[in-house]
Amino acid sequence: MSTSRIYLVTDDQQDLETMKMVVAEAVKGGVAMVQVREKHGDVRTFIERASAVKTILQGTGVPLIINDRVDVALAVDADGVHLGQSDMPAEMARQLIGKDKILGLSVENEQQLVDAQNLPVDYLGLSAIFATPTKTNIQKEWGIEGLSKAVTQSTLPIVAIGGINASNLNAVTATGVDSVALVSAICHADCPKTAVQNLLKI
Repeated sequence: MSTSRIYLVTDDQQDLETMKMVVAEAVKGGVAMVQVREKHGDVRTFIERASAVKTILQGTGVPLIINDRVDVALAVDADGVHLGQSDMPAEMARQLIGKDKILGLSVENEQQLVDAQNLPVDYLGLSAIFATPTKTNIQKEWGIEGLSKAVTQSTLPIVAIGGINASNLNAVTATGVDSVALVSAICHADCPKTAVQNLLKI
């Protein structure tokens, strides 16, 4: 993984061409990882979008992570998969993807954070740090204090996600969190490349 601590999560509301442009520009700007998210349940569309992103990422050294769907990750031979709490159990996903792929897991409360420490995952996505329009079913808003506490408690690397942008990024990174996942701050920027570069400066 590059020294960049910015993890791009694609916006499934954007059409394929817009998403491809965002990913290509964000990679030029210096993102460390790209997760393709597709919440509409159409597997063919998901595979098409994931394959398009994989093509863009070829040769860049930026890993492709698939959100929720182990089958899609295997179909496109992605670098890893990111699971939510209602997806396939982490142990089962690990068996399917093998030991060399990246496996991430979202944790939405303290108990999940504790339980996750013994799972065969590579990192945890702490969700959501702040309330955000891209995620409507938030269980908990961790806030800076909650994030800070989670960072000290967890033996696994933590990626902060949810409502993070230029205005609160300083406070988020000050917690010592390993990485920051961004959707709107990059996907909806006029120029995703410049947005990433500016965020990296912070």
